[in-house]
Amino acid sequence: MSTANLIKMANQIAQYFASEPDQQQAVLDVRNHLKMYWTPGMRKELLAWQTAHQGADLHPLAQAAVSGAGWEA
Repeated sequence: MSTANLIKMANQIAQYFASEPDQQQAVLDVRNHLKMYWTPGMRKELLAWQTAHQGADLHPLAQAAVSGAGWEA
């Protein structure tokens, strides 16, 4: 899968959880979704891209979910 598609999907997931009033819970929800439904390869590719590009195109919740503690690609 292309990195562009992964970014698009991660942003859609983050947008879905953006209505959560508790920001920390929203980040955890995005992280948990990615861990439950994405393959390890997808997570590694997104993490590598995020590291190389400082998450420039990622929704802030997706950035926090991928870069925060507890993220194991």
